[in-house]
Amino acid sequence: MRVLIDACVLYPTVMREVVLGVAEHALFEPRWSPRILEEWARAARKIGPQGETIARGEIVSLTARFPKALVNIPQGLEARLWLPDPNDIHVLAATIGCSADAVMTVNAKDFPRNILAEEGVRRVDPDGFLIALHDDHPDVVQAVGEAVLAEARRLSGDAWDMRKLMRKARLPRLGKRLTQN
Repeated sequence: MRVLIDACVLYPTVMREVVLGVAEHALFEPRWSPRILEEWARAARKIGPQGETIARGEIVSLTARFPKALVNIPQGLEARLWLPDPNDIHVLAATIGCSADAVMTVNAKDFPRNILAEEGVRRVDPDGFLIALHDDHPDVVQAVGEAVLAEARRLSGDAWDMRKLMRKARLPRLGKRLTQN
């Protein structure tokens, strides 16, 4: 399954690392556009002056980890599309342009299912998507979750627990599932 990942999933870090951790195990093929990566870098300014610099370094690393993920939008495609927020049309265009099966976003209101269905794609939220992958590949998703938790503990020096970390990352159902094993 090929999934275009919106900037709101790439930033914040924990959500991105869980999503891309399962992608590294070939549970799906991630895709994004240069503009989506740019949105991520600009959004990282919120954490302070170094945020954008850190994000740009992470983008370089991400591009190396997933060399086939970067897609370009076919010229003229955006002009025929409509979404409630015109600033999101490029995301739909990239989804269509790379023949993705779905767009992963937490921004449901700006990606109405009926409009996406007309283009042959669906919208998935990260939490629900990861729950479905956990149902099919529990050991892989569990291992990814534990690796992300260990890294969060190492970087922050805090004693995070799985549910709390996943809840903070807007993955509450996954956090609950990962603690039931």
